[in-house]
Amino acid sequence: MTPDEILSHPARVLTAAQREKYFADGYVSVPEIVPADTLAELQQVTTDFLDQSRSVSVPDDTFDIGPGHSPDHPVLRRLKSPDIRHAAYWNFAAGLMADVAADLVGPNVVFHHSKLNFKWFDASDSVKWHQDIQFFPHTNYNVITIGCYLADTDMTNGPLAALKGSHNEDLYDQYDASGAWTGMLSDADAAAVDMSRVEYMTGKAGSITIHNARTLHFSPASKSPVPRPLLLNCFTSADAKPYTPHPDPTAHTYKVVRGEPVRWAHHDPRPCQIPPDWSGGYSSIYAAQAGEDEQAAT
Repeated sequence: MTPDEILSHPARVLTAAQREKYFADGYVSVPEIVPADTLAELQQVTTDFLDQSRSVSVPDDTFDIGPGHSPDHPVLRRLKSPDIRHAAYWNFAAGLMADVAADLVGPNVVFHHSKLNFKWFDASDSVKWHQDIQFFPHTNYNVITIGCYLADTDMTNGPLAALKGSHNEDLYDQYDASGAWTGMLSDADAAAVDMSRVEYMTGKAGSITIHNARTLHFSPASKSPVPRPLLLNCFTSADAKPYTPHPDPTAHTYKVVRGEPVRWAHHDPRPCQIPPDWSGGYSSIYAAQAGEDEQAAT
């Protein structure tokens, strides 16, 4: 569906201005949209998983831990696939977040994946400039990620930042000169980013960020010793079909969460880079950008 076709459908959650900003800039943030009781449940469940990670010594299918992780000082970088780890996460994704997605990708919405990232006061918390769609290319670009801040987020603890209008520009090469996947821009490309076009999406707990899969984004290092959790859910329009196998499917992958299935795919003529073959497994974008693991996805 085109932006005009999507906007012709009545909004479920977002305002007209918020929808228009998303299509114009490639991203939008919405302050404190999550109900207080829902937010409190998500925060408690997340604290429980953080405590569970203390007993983990190596990354596994549930926890991606960073260097220096220990029972006394956990460095949980990611809770993988939270949609299958606890009902609170899935209810949130299939509820309010699916309504938000419908306002931006059209009435027929498919769930793609979820993740819960933690930003730490540590070198391993860096998320460098990158675009998402090269990790999981689709037939069109109605692919979005919605992040929910589970803690107040400002310039001290690494908010999400996006480059205005980059969703309408060319995609970057996210392989290095030797042909290895890095999941990020080269140093030269990153240095050339026009920082005057960058918007930092700060917000109180319960605020959300939304960005298109073509939008160039990163998050600066945190200056706070308290970890900042960001719950992320990715959705696509039902007419956006994947070109490559899903790297880590769950029971909810490709589930229609709003509307109905479609029989025709929509094809955007703009090309998209193809990622490595992750059929042998992967870890996370942190591992890729740190050079820890060649089998790493976003």
